[in-house]
Amino acid sequence: MRKLKLQVQMTVDGFIAGPNNEMDWMVFDWDDQINEYVKELTEPIGCIVLGRRLAQGFIPHWAGVASNPKAPDYAAGLKFSETPKVVFTRTLERSEWENTVLAKGDLVDEIMSLKKQTGGDIIAYGGGTFVSSLIKANLIDEYHLFINPTAIGSGMSIFAGLEKKLALNLKKATKFPCGIAALFYEAGKTSTQ
Repeated sequence: MRKLKLQVQMTVDGFIAGPNNEMDWMVFDWDDQINEYVKELTEPIGCIVLGRRLAQGFIPHWAGVASNPKAPDYAAGLKFSETPKVVFTRTLERSEWENTVLAKGDLVDEIMSLKKQTGGDIIAYGGGTFVSSLIKANLIDEYHLFINPTAIGSGMSIFAGLEKKLALNLKKATKFPCGIAALFYEAGKTSTQ
């Protein structure tokens, strides 16, 4: 069965966006080392799942990068554009993008169906609502948390909706020169305590 991996940037205090969806706390001056790390993480991916809000910026952005062979992140653009995508939505009636289908059914059923398909693993990107729903339903197998060296005090947390403890097993921690620390956790058993 395919694994569902989450890749997300967050602050030291656990937020993926500020109180007004600010993202100005993110470190953008990535070096070759972190770019290579992300390439190794995403290369074996066979499917990308996204929430609708993020998809509206993510898909056109990477399609634009893929259309420019001189772009510094051209290879990433090709990867993200060519990989099949599934956008989870309640509002869109049809896909606006190439190589993308919509999932409008039950989140658990849709993800379990994707996991049972053949091919490379699945990676999730999305805002707080989509990712929180995946976490709450215990659907994520691997957490790849890119901790930026900033605390913002309040904002959007992907763990806010948890009703039970979430056990995670640290598999790897990597520090990068830009100040980001990548923490790779495997999902453990969710506790009722």
